[in-house]
Amino acid sequence: MATVSVYNMEGQEVGTIELNDSIFAASINEHLVHMAVVNQLANKRQGTQSAKTRSEVSGGGRKPWRQKGTGHARQGSTRSPQWTGGGVVFAPKPRDYSFKLNKKEKRAALKAVLTSKVNDKKFIVLDELKFDEIKTKKMVAVLNNLKVNKALVVLNEKDDTVIKSAHNIPSVKTALTNTINVYDILKYDTVVVTKDAIATIEEVYA
Repeated sequence: MATVSVYNMEGQEVGTIELNDSIFAASINEHLVHMAVVNQLANKRQGTQSAKTRSEVSGGGRKPWRQKGTGHARQGSTRSPQWTGGGVVFAPKPRDYSFKLNKKEKRAALKAVLTSKVNDKKFIVLDELKFDEIKTKKMVAVLNNLKVNKALVVLNEKDDTVIKSAHNIPSVKTALTNTINVYDILKYDTVVVTKDAIATIEEVYA
């Protein structure tokens, strides 16, 4: 089993913890990770963009000039795509971009990115993360103590004091153990996890 250090909020090492190899030492399948990211971003797309084709724009019913004898190229409508105000050739239409990814594939991709963070020493475990008041400065101080800049902070339970303290820091995002995903883990440089969150992750994904 992989062993990582456990830190307190002052950035001091207070112990170690053994991580479950089935989650934090899994095989890394880059194709699955890529598919999981594409799936998440595709499912977020609204798919509402729309433009008009030449059959939908108004006007252009009359032939602008006769077929022959003018010296111009022949034209059938002023609403053809090459005309200003004309329709779009292959106009985008509202569509659903989402697609399904199997649960096993999603889980394998998540394990792969967690493993890569552990391998890259970008996985920090905290013994606890609690504040007595909502204060952005306190969250910044904790991150500075851990020498972390861009971080995904994973909590076991919803704690509004911690979540709101991190809310105004652009390079930090908080997540619960049931909302972590491949895209966020890859997007943020370091994953900061509490000890009780580790226990829940191992219980759910093992």
